[in-house]
Amino acid sequence: MRRSIAIAGAALLLIRLYPHQALRDQVPQSTSVWSADRELLRVTLAADEQYRLWTPLSEMSPALVDAFLLKEDGWFYWHPGVNPVSLIRAAGKTWRGRGRQGGSTLTMQLARLLYHLNTRTPAGKLGQSAAALWLEARYSKRSILEAYLNLAPFGGNIQGVGVASRVYFGKLPAQIDPGEAITLAVIPQRPAARAGRGSRQAGLLAARAQLADFWIRAKRPTDSERRQLELPVVARTVSPLPLDAPHFTDAILRANSGSVVTTLDAGLQRLVERQIERYLNQFGERGIRNVAALLIDHRDVSVKSWVGSADYANEEIHGQIDGVLTKRSPGSTLKPFVYALALDQGILHPRTILRDAPTSFGPFTPENFDGNFVGPIPAEDALIRSRNIPAVWVATQLRQPNLYQFLQSAGIGNMKPESYYGLALALGGGEVTMEELAGLYAMLANHGMLRPIRTLPGDPKPDGVRLLSPEATFITLDMLGRNPRPGEDRSLAPRGRWPIAWKTGTSWGFRDAWSAGIVGPYVLVVWIGDFEDRGNPSFVGVDAAAPLFFRIADALNLQSPDELAAPPVPPPGVSKVAVCAESGDLPNRYCPQVVDTWYIPGKSPIRVSQLHRAVTIDIGTGRPACPPYAPNATRQEIFEFWPSDMMKLFRHTGLRRRCEHRLAQHCNAAARSHIHAAPQDGRGDHPA
Repeated sequence: MRRSIAIAGAALLLIRLYPHQALRDQVPQSTSVWSADRELLRVTLAADEQYRLWTPLSEMSPALVDAFLLKEDGWFYWHPGVNPVSLIRAAGKTWRGRGRQGGSTLTMQLARLLYHLNTRTPAGKLGQSAAALWLEARYSKRSILEAYLNLAPFGGNIQGVGVASRVYFGKLPAQIDPGEAITLAVIPQRPAARAGRGSRQAGLLAARAQLADFWIRAKRPTDSERRQLELPVVARTVSPLPLDAPHFTDAILRANSGSVVTTLDAGLQRLVERQIERYLNQFGERGIRNVAALLIDHRDVSVKSWVGSADYANEEIHGQIDGVLTKRSPGSTLKPFVYALALDQGILHPRTILRDAPTSFGPFTPENFDGNFVGPIPAEDALIRSRNIPAVWVATQLRQPNLYQFLQSAGIGNMKPESYYGLALALGGGEVTMEELAGLYAMLANHGMLRPIRTLPGDPKPDGVRLLSPEATFITLDMLGRNPRPGEDRSLAPRGRWPIAWKTGTSWGFRDAWSAGIVGPYVLVVWIGDFEDRGNPSFVGVDAAAPLFFRIADALNLQSPDELAAPPVPPPGVSKVAVCAESGDLPNRYCPQVVDTWYIPGKSPIRVSQLHRAVTIDIGTGRPACPPYAPNATRQEIFEFWPSDMMKLFRHTGLRRRCEHRLAQHCNAAARSHIHAAPQDGRGDHPA
């Protein structure tokens, strides 16, 4: 006898230990997409057209598990899969005509669900019993209980508590209380009649009251728990399953299946969507109907919020098109990279004076957005004020790499041959996706290292590819960080606000308005436009996209007030130098105003300024004197010597040049009277 028991035990142990497929893997699962903070963003139909979201037993509330055991199988942990007493009692009641009675254990019900058995005949019931014994021999009680709770029917194509708890109560299985648990526990017996559908709920209430009474007698709950159980908690009419961050989850589902945890932050997603909704409610009358936005944590280049359109379900705005992945003209948002390349190639430093004057670059004659010219302008101001002529000139000076080669190295997809774009590429003549543009700005924040944007925590974290030096990216961000928000005096900005380095862009024909930049630890890109490519005068970056950009930026800052973003630390390879404000070169002894600027030793162009020069003036005539000079008949005055084309621009626009303060009373007269009489150098410069 003992030997037989030992043999039987050894056989059962061998069956249990022999490798076998997990119960979870024996049924198709819905693909579920989760946020980084474990909120369900989306769930799809499984291959058998069921919504089935597998939930581990450890993630279900104890009350939920207890309710099902109390209703389905009080002897679950004691029988081997079949409970003979229950089967005999059920058969007797059925035989005596008291209606069909169930005697199935929870394991037998799992066998029916798992193997799709017909259990209405004696043969079918016998097969079900055998299958239950086989399941008990191969799997633990915990695995069987977990599998049943994930396969139990809850009406329609809803299976398992993972979906049912969300559909009927809007809660996670771990959040279900005893009152809700007993409601869910009575649905699988008659799911079509009890699944919370209007007038049919009378049957649900009756079954629930019966189980509540059983619970009270079996568990002796406290008074508060008893009142909760006696309340008529009814499963609500089926509500939609979550469809949060739909464009993002579309992108995830195209490449993944199963249970997918992403980097997206559900709280930040709602924050961005809320700011977009408020903005559109305020400015919709200007024809602004569609918005896309992308938020990336540049520290690990992970997506935190992804809004592909203002309304995924709105066909009028083609809401299902994903603006994050759609190629659009970026306008002037690429200019920072023109200047960063120029910094790296020693073409300029922030105070290098550029010419904003009518200029033709072969057949290409760009204009400024406002149609005006400002003459000489520091590179920093040219970038902040988005002047087109200086940007194109800087682009012509780039060598290896030029802007086109840089964008190719950055992985900008589907680029046409370089000749197709010409110099217009610097002004947004090409097309990029919002994701690509965000990656470029993240590269600036990461000291010139380009890393792929991550959507899953398990995505690799490569070191990246260096496209710019830390020195060039630091100076570029420092310039962009001096760009004041629209209508704000930087000196009055509230303390504690995250540093923001940002740039706007407007495409030709007013089809796209952009604002992109670094906001504390994030990269934020905002687009406003129309997927039908219709222009709108309201689609101007600084007027349309920038206000929304700063609404989101301020909301991010307010949500994390304790997360301080320290200003960038200059890399060892940059230094500060004093330069003449008007020329951008090292000051000579006549320079009236000196300012500090960043420069890269060994790269940045640094020479002594020749703009300000002393001119000997005849006291009697007020004109330049010629040597030999008579004693006490002459004096020296300081003039700015500008190239001829700049002087023409000054005369055309009525611009007045600043002179050394001691000679201010002579400045305008000199500009009017001495232009032709003053000596010229070999460059054709004239004093002003």
